[in-house]
Amino acid sequence: MRGTKQYGSSGFGNSASGNFKLLGNPMKNGVLIALALLLSLPAMGQGVLEAPAAPPANMRPPGLKHVGIEQHLDEQIPLNLAFKDENGKSVQLGDYFGKRPVVLSLVYFRCPMLCGQLLEGLESTLRVIDFDPGKQFDVITVSFDPSDTPAVAAAKKAEIMARYKRPSAAGGWHFLTGSQESIDALTKAVGFEYQYDKRTDQFAHATAIMVLTPGGKLTQYYYGIEFPPKDLRLGLIQASQNKIGTVVDQVLLYCYHYDPDAGRYSALIGRVLQVAGGITILVLGGFILVMFRLESRPKRQNV
Repeated sequence: MRGTKQYGSSGFGNSASGNFKLLGNPMKNGVLIALALLLSLPAMGQGVLEAPAAPPANMRPPGLKHVGIEQHLDEQIPLNLAFKDENGKSVQLGDYFGKRPVVLSLVYFRCPMLCGQLLEGLESTLRVIDFDPGKQFDVITVSFDPSDTPAVAAAKKAEIMARYKRPSAAGGWHFLTGSQESIDALTKAVGFEYQYDKRTDQFAHATAIMVLTPGGKLTQYYYGIEFPPKDLRLGLIQASQNKIGTVVDQVLLYCYHYDPDAGRYSALIGRVLQVAGGITILVLGGFILVMFRLESRPKRQNV
């Protein structure tokens, strides 16, 4: 099922894009207004200088025309795509599927800002969750820059593993590079659109992570560079078809519903009330049972 296109945090690697807005600081607003007035004054011998009109709110700037993420929920990604892992070994995407759910992130390793922030945000979230990569789930980080090499991927993996500090994580978090053909096939399958800028030699791109089932079907998209641990945990449990997690997690999944537009789980009040009512009945029933047993015990007679 294809969903709404989201733009998330996007920019040319080191800057986020967005429409022009006045700042919250009154002094800075005054400076902006003064600059606008100066631009409106006649230039010497040149007539009137006109500032370029800002694009409408629903239109992206030209440099971000082909940048965004379109959700392809429940769609299968191609598992026969060829890549190389951080050790230079030839692999296929299917090598990392089949047993556990997968968290997929698309970055490029020489990105000056956004990609590093995404990986650090993902690592921070995974540090809170008690699931371990390689045991309950796997992580695949794929570069969409065909010029990235396994050596660069290995350096980025070492950096993230040093932050994560879980010895078993290295076997479950994989950093891949590949050809333009494989990159195009994967980014198209997950709805990830990006744009290369020759002038800056950088990529304009959005930021998000995706959760996939062990069979390679897309189940969730989480946007931005920070991801709530509760949402990602529930997403992994749901993608695993409840094969991981605890009884408490199952109750939470019953009480919460994933909103694909917001990219998070929201409480279903009706189900929360049902669970709360059920717990109340169990507690009262247990209390009544205990009191009944106490009353039914024979009283000891004094000798």
